[in-house]
Amino acid sequence: MTKHRWTAGDLPDLTGRTVVVTGAASGVGRGTATAFAAAGARTVLAVRDVAAGERAAAAMPGSTEVRELDLADLASVRAFAEGWRGDLDVLVNNAGVAMTPHGRTADGFELQFGTNHLGHFALTNLLLPAITDRVVTVASGAHKVGVLDFDDLDLARSGYTPVKAYGRSKLANLLFTLELERRCREAGSSVRALASHPGYTASNLGTKGRNRHLVKVVHLAGRVLAQTEAQGALPSLYAATQDLPGAAYVGPDGRFELHGHPALVGRSAAASDPVLARRLWEVSERLTGVSFPLTAKP
Repeated sequence: MTKHRWTAGDLPDLTGRTVVVTGAASGVGRGTATAFAAAGARTVLAVRDVAAGERAAAAMPGSTEVRELDLADLASVRAFAEGWRGDLDVLVNNAGVAMTPHGRTADGFELQFGTNHLGHFALTNLLLPAITDRVVTVASGAHKVGVLDFDDLDLARSGYTPVKAYGRSKLANLLFTLELERRCREAGSSVRALASHPGYTASNLGTKGRNRHLVKVVHLAGRVLAQTEAQGALPSLYAATQDLPGAAYVGPDGRFELHGHPALVGRSAAASDPVLARRLWEVSERLTGVSFPLTAKP
């Protein structure tokens, strides 16, 4: 019997549901938002560049809305959350920066850790009282090279490299998912926390600030070898709509998880460490000034 290969055509009717996708102006985020909108969801594109978000939304079917969100600025994250009204069924923490030269967020955090993890950490907790179904956070196979040193979060002592910083931020995404799921269960919440990764997908991620000749090579490789943004969106769509256990991690089912259709995939031992996850959460609360908003059941 041939195994069914799940696609966006298998999405349920999402009419009446509201979804927020961060970083939805391009790449996998745009592919994710497009599929949600096509399935009937009210789809909110949370983007740093509003003009780019509006161009993306104009090409999407269904009900879309564009709102400004800069995950590298906690004031912007707070403003987005404070402006939210009503229920939010699904939050997809998709936005991110990758392999950037050393930089800092508006709040002084190392750019990749601050954007990819701390920005989404703050956003999720601020929106959590409105979330009714689940939070999907986009990680990466690069989490396997990630190492968390709480005494050197900005890599000042060990030395900054783009790969080291990116891997650490993606490890943080998976640890965040693990601890969010635990806290939601402890609080008696029905919200589920899940993670996904897109595999190798054609996008501009990781090219900002890079040598233009290298960027050309990356784009050429992408055209030849990479999945489309619609294919790269499938793991996030699957995680957001299918009946999966909390803290599940979804990625492509092909060789080395680079291509394919959605399936549950493995993660590193560090990404499965509940003690490390709890410590990261506590540090993240201190750095952002944002705490878990739900109360544990007695």
